[in-house]
Amino acid sequence: MNILMVYPKYPDTYWGYKHALKFISKKAPGPPLGLITVSAMLPQGWQKKLVDLNIETLEDKDLEWADYIFLSSMYVQKESVNEILNRSKKYAAKVVAGGPLFTQDYASYPQIDHFILNEAEITMPPFLNDLRTGQAKRIYQTGDYADMSLTPVPDYHLLKLRDYAFMNMQVSRGCPYDCDFCEITALLGHKVRMKSKEQVVNELEALYKLNWRGPVSVVDDNFIGNKKVVKNSILPAMTEWMAVHHYPFKFNTQTSINLADDAQLLNMMRQAGFNATFIGIETPAEESLHSCHKVQNENRDLLENVKQIQEAGLQVSGGFIVGFDSDTPSVFQRQVDFIQKSGIVSAMVGLLNAPKNTRLYQQMEKENRLAEDITGSNTDFTMNFKPKMDNHELLEGYRHIIRSIYEEKPYYKRIRKLLMNYRPAKTGKNEIDFVSIKGFLKTIFVLGVFKKGRFEYWKFLAWTIFKKPQLFVDAITLAVCGYHYRTIYGLQKT
Repeated sequence: MNILMVYPKYPDTYWGYKHALKFISKKAPGPPLGLITVSAMLPQGWQKKLVDLNIETLEDKDLEWADYIFLSSMYVQKESVNEILNRSKKYAAKVVAGGPLFTQDYASYPQIDHFILNEAEITMPPFLNDLRTGQAKRIYQTGDYADMSLTPVPDYHLLKLRDYAFMNMQVSRGCPYDCDFCEITALLGHKVRMKSKEQVVNELEALYKLNWRGPVSVVDDNFIGNKKVVKNSILPAMTEWMAVHHYPFKFNTQTSINLADDAQLLNMMRQAGFNATFIGIETPAEESLHSCHKVQNENRDLLENVKQIQEAGLQVSGGFIVGFDSDTPSVFQRQVDFIQKSGIVSAMVGLLNAPKNTRLYQQMEKENRLAEDITGSNTDFTMNFKPKMDNHELLEGYRHIIRSIYEEKPYYKRIRKLLMNYRPAKTGKNEIDFVSIKGFLKTIFVLGVFKKGRFEYWKFLAWTIFKKPQLFVDAITLAVCGYHYRTIYGLQKT
C-alpha cells in the first residue's frame, strides 16, 4: 500500500503564530502528532508519505501515487479539508478520515470512504484486518477509551523537522474535570490514561536521534490530571534522561490551576525542563466559574496562583472567556485588570462557544439558542449560540479587552510584569544560534523602526537589558508574539 497522509491547512489564528514564525524562518508551530502516531500503527511494509499543508503544497503526483489518503482534522481546518476532498475525488485513492472533526461530525462528509473515529488504538486494528480480507466497512467507532500502553512511538522521521518551531509529544489523555463548554471529556473521557515512563523516554530518544534540539510541547489536555503517576514515574524519568543528554529540550504543556497548590510538583517540572504551561483561567468572575462547573478555579486567589507558578519557573499563558449567561458589562474591565496584573502575556481571550456533545451545547439546544455552526477558532468574534447579553454590547466589550491588552504599551508592561516574577531553572546551556540572532535583528527593523509602537519597543528593550538581561531571549520572543497577536486582531499598524 502507498499511504499519503495529508494534514489540512490552518487559517490565520491566534495559536498559528504565522506572523511570529517569519522572524525565525519557520513555517508552522508544531507537526501533526495524530497523523504520525497513526502512521506508526500501519503495517511496516507499507510506503508512507506525509504532506502537511501548513509547510508545503499537495502535488498531483502525490495523489496519483497514493492507494489511500489518510486525513485528520480539527474544526478550524474545515475549509482546507473541503479543498483536499475536492481534489482527491479526481483520483483513484480512497480517503480514510479520523480526528476530532470527523469523530464529532462524520455525517457531514458522505464523500469519505472510511472513518477511523475516536481513538485509533481501538478502531484502527479492525479496519486493517477487514482491509486485508476485502471487507472494510465505512465507519469504525467505539465508546471505549484506549489503553495508552498500546500507543507506538510516532513516526517522527516523516517530518521535515527544520520547518517547525517545536515538536509535539503526548503523555496522557483525558481530564478529571467537567467544564460545561469543554469538548475534551466528550472525546477522551474523565479517566486520565497515561503512557509508561519507558514510552515517554523512547519518544524523547526518537526526537534526539533525529537531531531535534529545542522546544517540545507536551500536548496533554491536563498534564497533571494524574499527579501521582506524573510525580512518581514520568517526571523522574524525564529529569534523568534530560540530565544524561545535557538538557536538549525545553518543555511546555497544559495544566489546571491547582498546579500552584503543589510546590514539589512545580519544582519537579522545572527540574525536568518545563518552562511554560497553558492554563484555562476563563474568568475572574466567581459566579461564571460556578455556573460552568469550573470547580478547580473556584474559591482561590487566581492572581496569587499564577504568580506562584511563574516564580517556580514556568511562564503561564492563559485562556479567557466572555459571554457566560451570568456575565455583566463589568466583566470586560475585570478581565483586562486581571490579565494585566497577572503577567499572563499570551492571554487568549475568546467569546464563549458550545462545541458539539458538551453540556453547554445540550443546554443551548434545549433552550433553542443554537445559531451558526462553530468555527473552531477561539478568537474570530463569533459565537454559535445567542448570548443573554446584548450582542452589540458583548462584541464591543470583547473588542475593548483586545485593545486594552494587546496595544503596545499594555502588552510590553505585561511582559515586564512576567519577567519580574519569572525564575526559570538554570539547566543546560542557553546557546544563541544564528536563527535567534537573525530573528532579533528582524525585530529591530520591524518593531523598532517600521511599526507603530516603536518607542515602546525601544523602552522595553532598554528595560530588559538593564533589569533582566538573563531573560533577554524570553523577552524578545514575547515581543515577537505580540506582533503576531496585534496582526491577527488588526491592531498592528505602520
